[in-house]
Amino acid sequence: MKKVKPRQPIKAPEDRDTMRPEYDFSGAVRGVTAARYAKGTNVVVVDPEVLDVFPNSVAVNEALRALAPVLRRRQTARRRRKVA
Repeated sequence: MKKVKPRQPIKAPEDRDTMRPEYDFSGAVRGVTAARYAKGTNVVVVDPEVLDVFPNSVAVNEALRALAPVLRRRQTARRRRKVA
């Protein structure tokens, strides 16, 4: 029978001050970007070899909107096959 060692408690990292003296938040306004983050943002990195086709977010969104109905039909067909 294998001996089981008692678990060692996980040590929490030390709470240390990482603020540098050159950081200046005296002119900062709290919550300026909160509304934008509340909406939710997804960041997608486009590979360099397709940048000629998708130069900006408008082009990417148009392509995805055109492709979405095809993918939705495909997902629905897969669900039907699993149920049957």
